[in-house]
Amino acid sequence: MTLMGLALVVAVVFAALIGVLAGLLARLDGAAPYAALLRAGAAFGGAFTVLVAVLALVAGVLG
Repeated sequence: MTLMGLALVVAVVFAALIGVLAGLLARLDGAAPYAALLRAGAAFGGAFTVLVAVLALVAGVLG
């Protein structure tokens, strides 16, 4: 596995962790389970988008 592939796996795990924590915080705030799941998905999608953009930037700079 290349270094970029490993970085992508780390990005997926980190974004999943952010999604789980966002869903948990939403649930603790009193949101319904479906609303908490929706917030978790939005947090995962946003975090993953930012992380992949950063990886693309780093890959472009490093060659």
